Amino acid sequence: MIAYLTGAIAEKALSYCVIEVHGVGYRMAMSTSSLAALPAEGDEVTVYTHMHVREDEISLFGFESADEKALFGRLITVSGVGPKVALAALSSYQPSVLVEAIAHEDVAVVSSIPGIGKKTAQRIILELKDKLGASGPASVGGGVGTDSAAEARDALLAMGFSTVEAVAAFKGYDGPVNDTSALLKHALRRLGGGA
Repeated sequence: MIAYLTGAIAEKALSYCVIEVHGVGYRMAMSTSSLAALPAEGDEVTVYTHMHVREDEISLFGFESADEKALFGRLITVSGVGPKVALAALSSYQPSVLVEAIAHEDVAVVSSIPGIGKKTAQRIILELKDKLGASGPASVGGGVGTDSAAEARDALLAMGFSTVEAVAAFKGYDGPVNDTSALLKHALRRLGGGA
C-alpha cells in the first residue's frame, strides 16, 4: 500500500490533483480543504494517501494530514459509506468538527453531508461515536448542545449561512446554554468577524 507521496504538483483540479514522483504522475482524489491547502503547481508537497482496490478499479485518495486520512479510514468501515461519500464528508467539514458531531450524536450535521441520509448518519454515529476521541459536552459545534442551540443554528441556516459556518459560529461560546438570543448574537458576531 502507498502510505504517502512526496513530489511536485503537476496538476490541481476541483476534485483531484496529480503529483509527479520520479517521472510518474499519481492522480488522487482529495477533499476540497486538502486541495485548498496544497501549494502552487510545480511546488513540492507530501500527501498522505489511501489506495482503494475494487474488482474493476484501483483508486488513490490524498489527504493533507494524517488526522484526515485516519478519519477517512474510519468512515469507510461503516456499511453504506464508500470512499466518495467519505471524501464528501471531509469536503463538508474539517475533521475536528465532524468528529465532534459524531461523538455528540448530531444527526442533523452528519446528514447534511451530500450522499448521507438520516439513516446512514445514524449508522455512522452508532458505529463510530465510541471509536473517535472527542471531548466536551454534547454540542452543535464546540460546547453548546441544547434546544436553544438547535434553534439558533436553524436561524443561521434560514439567514443563508451554510451548515459548516453555523457549526463553527458557536465555538468559544461561554454564556447561558438555554438563551437562544445570546447564542445567536455570539454566532453573528463571529460570522461578521467581530469575535
